[in-house]
Amino acid sequence: MVGDLKMATESKGTIFAKTVQKHAGRAKEKILQKVGKVDRTADEIFDDHVQNFTKQHMLAKKLQTEVNNYVKCIREMRAASKSLYECIGEVYEPDWTGHDLLYLQTQTVDMLWQDLAHKVTDQVLIPLNTYQAHFPEMRKKIEKRNRKLVDYDSQRHSYQSLETMQKKRDQGKISKSKELVDEAKRTFGIINSELNDELPALHDSRILFYVTNLQTFFSAEQVFHSELAKVHSELETIIEKLSKENQRTVSTTRRISAANGASPVTPVTPNSTSSPIVSTPEAKGATTEDLPPGVLYRVRAAYKYDPEDEDELQLEIGDIVRVIEYEDPEEQEEGWLMGIKESTGQKGLFPANFTRPI
Repeated sequence: MVGDLKMATESKGTIFAKTVQKHAGRAKEKILQKVGKVDRTADEIFDDHVQNFTKQHMLAKKLQTEVNNYVKCIREMRAASKSLYECIGEVYEPDWTGHDLLYLQTQTVDMLWQDLAHKVTDQVLIPLNTYQAHFPEMRKKIEKRNRKLVDYDSQRHSYQSLETMQKKRDQGKISKSKELVDEAKRTFGIINSELNDELPALHDSRILFYVTNLQTFFSAEQVFHSELAKVHSELETIIEKLSKENQRTVSTTRRISAANGASPVTPVTPNSTSSPIVSTPEAKGATTEDLPPGVLYRVRAAYKYDPEDEDELQLEIGDIVRVIEYEDPEEQEEGWLMGIKESTGQKGLFPANFTRPI
């Protein structure tokens, strides 16, 4: 038992000593190569492969970082968007038109952000992480190959030194050194050959990977923005309906007020004692003879009137308007007439109490 322990301790000590010796030998060889005392086995083709590998690794790592940041921003944007649309839902009162539909559309916006985050994470970032994982292992193999190259050069230089000695030539040492050179060359050759196949293959694989990865990313973005645009279009339509409904309400209220003589734009004319006329097919005192077909009677503007809707006439004092029937009797409003302004031929509504029959 004690003997086994002693042998194990000696074995560990021997391994450690050999490792230290190997590291020292490599360090010495590198120094001699740097100062130009000995030559270094050059391989320009392999150096090109390593240069391509380094650039490929750097760009993949950069893209991985940027996509990871982008996913974080998507999640932050989702939270900000959710908060904003919840506030819009609170602002948009329950009795306003389209309230329930607006709520559903805002929920759709949140789902679109969530779906984008999942797609970019699962279909873009995770494959990129897997792709990126190849590089550290390959870097270790390159470093191992470089160490084996230093070992080979060191053994080669030792052998050459023994070969060129003129005195005290030891054929046994020369033979042993030759064996070590051959073994170092074989070990280096194996890993060097593998890397000369693997590095170009890894470099060439970048095109297919990026094609798949970026197509997936742009497709997810296209779907997100397309669907989000549809939702925004629906929300815009809801707001437009609310706007039109509000305009109709305000217009109806204003016209009722104008018909009752309470219009805020009704001019104050102290010398006027005339009473407003009402919207009837024929106004009292109006001439109905010798009128063009479809004209009920004519009126003259007693006051200036500025329209507030597109379907209303602009009236200046003295303007003459031909009163005609409403195309749809159900649209007729109390106190308002439909007419054609003689000076311009423009057709529209106007308040009856702003005119006097001719």
